[in-house]
Amino acid sequence: MTFLVPLFFIALYGGIFYLTKKSFKDAHAHVYILDQQGSFAQQLKSDPNITFTVSDRSLQDLKKQIKDDEQNSSILVIPKEIYQQTTIELISADKANITIQNAIARQLEGIIRIGEYKKLGIDPELLQSVQPHISVNAKELTEGGEEKNSNTGIAMGIGVGLAVLVYLSLFLYGVQVMRGVIEEKSNRIIEVIISSVKPFQLMMGKIIGIGMVGLTQFLLWIILTGGLVFGATKLINKETVEQAAMQQGGPGMNTVSQTPASGLGFGILQHLESVNVTEIIVCFFLFFLSGYLLYSAIFAAVGSAVDSETEANQFTMPITMPLLLTYVLSFGVIINDPNGPIATWLSFIPFTSPIAMLVRIPFGVPTWQIAVSLALLVSTFLLVTWLAAKIYRVGILIYGKKANWKEIIKWMRY
Repeated sequence: MTFLVPLFFIALYGGIFYLTKKSFKDAHAHVYILDQQGSFAQQLKSDPNITFTVSDRSLQDLKKQIKDDEQNSSILVIPKEIYQQTTIELISADKANITIQNAIARQLEGIIRIGEYKKLGIDPELLQSVQPHISVNAKELTEGGEEKNSNTGIAMGIGVGLAVLVYLSLFLYGVQVMRGVIEEKSNRIIEVIISSVKPFQLMMGKIIGIGMVGLTQFLLWIILTGGLVFGATKLINKETVEQAAMQQGGPGMNTVSQTPASGLGFGILQHLESVNVTEIIVCFFLFFLSGYLLYSAIFAAVGSAVDSETEANQFTMPITMPLLLTYVLSFGVIINDPNGPIATWLSFIPFTSPIAMLVRIPFGVPTWQIAVSLALLVSTFLLVTWLAAKIYRVGILIYGKKANWKEIIKWMRY
């Protein structure tokens, strides 16, 4: 799975792209126009999604036809008073596609708008010729007062990606630790192991072992995904250059051979220059490892206090709520205002900082905030590990009794 996951994700995105493209192709509609007004039918233009056909047949005949048609057919009834009313009828054999409805509405609105312009003596072509376009080139000031390119889109993409990756990883690897403890406890293997090692050593061995597996997988995923993306980018660029060469008269044109840098790969690299990739990778490993150690210690304590995963559910919900809350807020609050008070406080709270801080880092975070957040996270991990070890050493040898919060608090005081 370590080697197949990058291929799986690339295949997944490729499948989504293919199916989305196919769904738009399959959603093509054939629309018969009954123009009671008289001037609209000739102005409606067919496009790749809609084919308009002007019909002089009766409405009843067309209804029978679209019932028998295998293709996606509809009847557009344009009333005489279309300038006075805002609703028209689109009759279909099945529920009409919302995209088709919106496309028809936009075309009709444009036709009506042009008609109203002409009534007011305004030249529609003159208005359409005025199409201003503004491109905002965002820049940000460095600590030295210099300007550098600022690409918010790439920062948002990296932030969301890190939020998803860290949330799933902390949850999955933490649950894996808990399941391992429950399995050893239910099989009574723990009684043999505990005679050779201390409970704290056993707990930390399991946490660190699974954590190293996670880091190894992440490292391989980054290398493999980067290699696959680079190869795919090279292939796309090659096809783009060949197509451009064919359009300009042949593959040997000098003007084409000098343009591969403007391809997709160069665009991605240019956007990545606006963020500190090294800082993101280093902070990802530090916050993932610290967050994993924190939550795995809690999950190990829960696993030692119960006899089955069913009993563990009452404890896992409170544990995962901070992660879930931060994960949900990452898609809105933190990305929209990465330096706001909510995002800043979430990045300092140890139980939420592994996600919140990683979402903020691509947007630029002061070094002191990263250092303070990491220090608080590590300190909390040490404290939680000390408490978890107290629960673990008692709960690991207790069978047949359902532990509650009161019991667990007692174990911490032993």
